[in-house]
Amino acid sequence: MARTARSVHARKKRRKVLEQAKGYRGTKHSSYKRAKEQVWKSGVYAYQGRKQRKRDFRSLWIQRINAGAREHGMSYSQLIHGLRLAEIDLDRKILADLAATEPEIFAGIVAQAKNALSGNPVESRVAVERKPEPRPRPKARRKPAAQAAPAPQPATEEPEAAPETEAAGDEQPDVEATEAAERRAEELDVDLESIDEGSGAEGRVLVEDVEEAAEEEGKVHATDAAERKAEELGVDLADVEGTGQEGRITVGDVEKAAKDGEDG
Repeated sequence: MARTARSVHARKKRRKVLEQAKGYRGTKHSSYKRAKEQVWKSGVYAYQGRKQRKRDFRSLWIQRINAGAREHGMSYSQLIHGLRLAEIDLDRKILADLAATEPEIFAGIVAQAKNALSGNPVESRVAVERKPEPRPRPKARRKPAAQAAPAPQPATEEPEAAPETEAAGDEQPDVEATEAAERRAEELDVDLESIDEGSGAEGRVLVEDVEEAAEEEGKVHATDAAERKAEELGVDLADVEGTGQEGRITVGDVEKAAKDGEDG
């Protein structure tokens, strides 16, 4: 007798099992018989894991509720029995969260459970007394120096102190110059205050202004070594033409001038 082909339902079931066993190793994902066994075992393991996780959470909730009830002189079983008498329907998860995060509300619930156990009237609403939280102080903003009010002068201060302050304020302000101009002025021994106005932005003194002032004063630009060499050879630096950077007189210029003087 010829064998009949599998029905549509059987092929669907087979395809579903192999699809569920796709991530298994070895023949557990290719052989239908092994795959079917492994899928069934996996379902059992998953069910056991879910049940175990549920038991773990339930145990944790009971521990938290018991710890919160012990602070108010009750046990877990007494609290649950009192809540049933007071007709307060709260599950363990909510009670555990209240015991951990809202101790004031949990204390009110415990008080109602105590009233129910002792036969006292139970209120339909739980009164909660919370202490008002202190408001944070606003941070003081510092005023900028330009807008800050001047400090009041003490009454014992002598009246002559004000003229001294004014006299100090009348001092001539520093000349605005670039750093290169200041270094150049030190090299050429030029007083920056003698320069009325620089050629830079907003009257800033530049290197060119310092050199022009040095030329007007008749000062010679020479290196320290050139000056010492000129003293040794008896050469007047005013008659020497500099070939160094920015027209400075170097030792070679002094020696050349001394040699030209001997030849002349």
